[in-house]
Amino acid sequence: MEFRPGAGPDQLSLPADGRQSQAALAIRRGVCRRLRAEGLALIPELALPSGRRADLVAVCAKGAVLIVEIKSSIEDFRADTKWPDYLMHADRFYFATGPAVPPEIFPQSAGLMIADSYGAEIIREAPEQRIHAGIRKSMLIRIARAGANRLHDLEDPDAAFGIG
Repeated sequence: MEFRPGAGPDQLSLPADGRQSQAALAIRRGVCRRLRAEGLALIPELALPSGRRADLVAVCAKGAVLIVEIKSSIEDFRADTKWPDYLMHADRFYFATGPAVPPEIFPQSAGLMIADSYGAEIIREAPEQRIHAGIRKSMLIRIARAGANRLHDLEDPDAAFGIG
Protein backbone atom coordinates (compact mmCIF):
# COMPACT_ATOMS: atom_id res chain seq x y z
CA MET A 1 0.00 0.00 0.00
CA GLU A 2 1.18 3.46 -0.71
CA PHE A 3 0.78 5.97 2.12
CA ARG A 4 2.39 9.34 2.20
CA PRO A 5 2.30 11.09 5.59
CA GLY A 6 0.28 14.27 5.35
CA ALA A 7 -1.40 13.19 2.12
CA GLY A 8 -5.12 13.62 1.84
CA PRO A 9 -7.44 10.64 1.33
CA ASP A 10 -7.69 11.42 -2.39
CA GLN A 11 -3.93 10.85 -2.67
CA LEU A 12 -3.90 7.35 -1.17
CA SER A 13 -3.88 4.48 -3.59
CA LEU A 14 -3.88 0.71 -3.60
CA PRO A 15 -1.05 -0.81 -5.60
CA ALA A 16 -1.80 -3.28 -8.38
CA ASP A 17 -1.49 -6.80 -7.00
CA GLY A 18 0.16 -8.16 -10.13
CA ARG A 19 -2.55 -10.63 -11.14
CA GLN A 20 -4.14 -8.34 -13.74
CA SER A 21 -2.78 -7.31 -17.09
CA GLN A 22 -2.64 -3.64 -18.04
CA ALA A 23 -5.56 -4.29 -20.41
CA ALA A 24 -7.64 -5.81 -17.58
CA LEU A 25 -6.82 -2.88 -15.29
CA ALA A 26 -7.93 -0.41 -17.98
CA ILE A 27 -11.22 -2.29 -18.42
CA ARG A 28 -11.76 -2.37 -14.66
CA ARG A 29 -11.12 1.37 -14.39
CA GLY A 30 -13.70 2.13 -17.10
CA VAL A 31 -16.29 -0.19 -15.57
CA CYS A 32 -15.72 1.33 -12.13
CA ARG A 33 -16.18 4.83 -13.52
CA ARG A 34 -19.46 3.85 -15.18
CA LEU A 35 -20.90 2.00 -12.20
CA ARG A 36 -19.76 4.65 -9.71
CA ALA A 37 -21.48 7.31 -11.83
CA GLU A 38 -24.65 5.25 -11.51
CA GLY A 39 -24.37 5.30 -7.71
CA LEU A 40 -22.94 1.85 -7.05
CA ALA A 41 -20.21 1.16 -4.49
CA LEU A 42 -17.37 -0.99 -5.84
CA ILE A 43 -14.69 -3.28 -4.56
CA PRO A 44 -12.22 -5.14 -6.81
CA GLU A 45 -10.74 -8.58 -6.22
CA LEU A 46 -13.15 -9.82 -3.57
CA ALA A 47 -12.88 -13.34 -2.20
CA LEU A 48 -16.31 -14.99 -2.29
CA PRO A 49 -17.71 -17.44 0.28
CA SER A 50 -17.08 -20.22 -2.27
CA GLY A 51 -13.35 -19.45 -2.22
CA ARG A 52 -13.38 -17.95 -5.71
CA ARG A 53 -12.22 -14.36 -6.26
CA ALA A 54 -14.47 -11.97 -8.19
CA ASP A 55 -12.78 -9.35 -10.36
CA LEU A 56 -15.23 -6.64 -9.34
CA VAL A 57 -18.20 -6.58 -6.98
CA ALA A 58 -20.66 -3.69 -6.82
CA VAL A 59 -23.55 -2.89 -4.51
CA CYS A 60 -26.41 -0.54 -5.28
CA ALA A 61 -28.16 1.63 -2.69
CA LYS A 62 -30.91 -0.98 -2.23
CA GLY A 63 -28.41 -3.75 -1.53
CA ALA A 64 -28.43 -5.58 -4.87
CA VAL A 65 -25.09 -7.25 -5.61
CA LEU A 66 -23.46 -7.24 -9.06
CA ILE A 67 -20.40 -9.20 -10.07
CA VAL A 68 -18.34 -8.20 -13.09
CA GLU A 69 -15.91 -10.69 -14.59
CA ILE A 70 -13.23 -8.96 -16.67
CA LYS A 71 -11.99 -10.69 -19.81
CA SER A 72 -9.29 -8.81 -21.70
CA SER A 73 -8.94 -11.24 -24.62
CA ILE A 74 -10.52 -14.21 -26.36
CA GLU A 75 -7.91 -16.46 -24.77
CA ASP A 76 -8.69 -15.07 -21.31
CA PHE A 77 -12.37 -15.90 -21.78
CA ARG A 78 -11.74 -19.38 -23.21
CA ALA A 79 -9.37 -20.30 -20.39
CA ASP A 80 -11.91 -19.40 -17.70
CA THR A 81 -14.23 -22.14 -16.51
CA LYS A 82 -14.91 -20.74 -13.04
CA TRP A 83 -17.29 -17.87 -13.87
CA PRO A 84 -20.51 -19.92 -13.45
CA ASP A 85 -19.56 -20.29 -9.76
CA TYR A 86 -20.07 -16.52 -9.34
CA LEU A 87 -23.74 -16.62 -10.30
CA MET A 88 -24.93 -17.81 -6.89
CA HIS A 89 -23.34 -14.73 -5.24
CA ALA A 90 -24.86 -11.99 -7.39
CA ASP A 91 -28.25 -10.57 -8.33
CA ARG A 92 -26.76 -9.61 -11.69
CA PHE A 93 -23.67 -10.93 -13.45
CA TYR A 94 -21.75 -9.13 -16.21
CA PHE A 95 -18.74 -9.77 -18.35
CA ALA A 96 -16.64 -6.71 -19.16
CA THR A 97 -14.20 -6.65 -22.03
CA GLY A 98 -12.28 -4.29 -24.25
CA PRO A 99 -13.33 -2.97 -27.65
CA ALA A 100 -11.02 -5.37 -29.53
CA VAL A 101 -12.69 -8.52 -28.14
CA PRO A 102 -15.66 -9.78 -30.19
CA PRO A 103 -18.80 -9.49 -28.04
CA GLU A 104 -20.43 -12.56 -29.60
CA ILE A 105 -18.10 -14.92 -27.68
CA PHE A 106 -19.84 -14.08 -24.40
CA PRO A 107 -22.93 -16.04 -23.29
CA GLN A 108 -26.29 -14.35 -23.86
CA SER A 109 -27.29 -15.35 -20.32
CA ALA A 110 -24.93 -12.75 -18.85
CA GLY A 111 -24.76 -8.99 -19.09
CA LEU A 112 -22.00 -7.45 -21.18
CA MET A 113 -20.00 -4.24 -20.96
CA ILE A 114 -17.40 -2.89 -23.35
CA ALA A 115 -14.87 -0.69 -21.58
CA ASP A 116 -11.63 1.20 -21.85
CA SER A 117 -9.85 3.19 -19.16
CA TYR A 118 -12.22 6.16 -19.59
CA GLY A 119 -15.60 4.49 -19.26
CA ALA A 120 -17.87 1.60 -20.15
CA GLU A 121 -20.95 0.98 -22.25
CA ILE A 122 -23.50 -1.60 -21.22
CA ILE A 123 -24.13 -3.61 -24.38
CA ARG A 124 -26.47 -6.10 -22.75
CA GLU A 125 -28.18 -5.80 -19.38
CA ALA A 126 -27.69 -8.72 -17.03
CA PRO A 127 -30.84 -10.60 -16.12
CA GLU A 128 -31.82 -10.23 -12.48
CA GLN A 129 -31.65 -13.42 -10.45
CA ARG A 130 -32.28 -12.50 -6.83
CA ILE A 131 -29.88 -14.28 -4.49
CA HIS A 132 -30.98 -15.99 -1.28
CA ALA A 133 -31.23 -13.69 1.75
CA GLY A 134 -28.51 -15.57 3.64
CA ILE A 135 -26.10 -15.29 0.72
CA ARG A 136 -26.92 -11.57 0.37
CA LYS A 137 -26.17 -10.99 4.06
CA SER A 138 -22.91 -12.91 3.75
CA MET A 139 -21.91 -10.94 0.66
CA LEU A 140 -22.75 -7.54 2.16
CA ILE A 141 -20.76 -8.33 5.30
CA ARG A 142 -17.85 -9.59 3.19
CA ILE A 143 -17.91 -6.43 1.05
CA ALA A 144 -18.10 -4.13 4.09
CA ARG A 145 -15.26 -5.87 5.91
CA ALA A 146 -13.01 -5.97 2.86
CA GLY A 147 -13.62 -2.29 2.16
CA ALA A 148 -13.04 -1.26 5.76
CA ASN A 149 -9.84 -3.32 6.01
CA ARG A 150 -8.49 -1.92 2.73
CA LEU A 151 -9.19 1.64 3.85
CA HIS A 152 -7.49 1.00 7.18
CA ASP A 153 -4.51 -0.60 5.40
CA LEU A 154 -4.10 2.61 3.42
CA GLU A 155 -4.05 4.69 6.58
CA ASP A 156 -1.84 2.35 8.58
CA PRO A 157 -0.11 -0.29 6.44
CA ASP A 158 1.73 -1.85 9.40
CA ALA A 159 -1.35 -2.40 11.58
CA ALA A 160 -2.33 -5.66 9.88
CA PHE A 161 1.06 -7.08 10.90
CA GLY A 162 0.99 -5.83 14.50
CA ILE A 163 3.84 -3.40 13.87
CA GLY A 164 4.08 -0.05 15.58
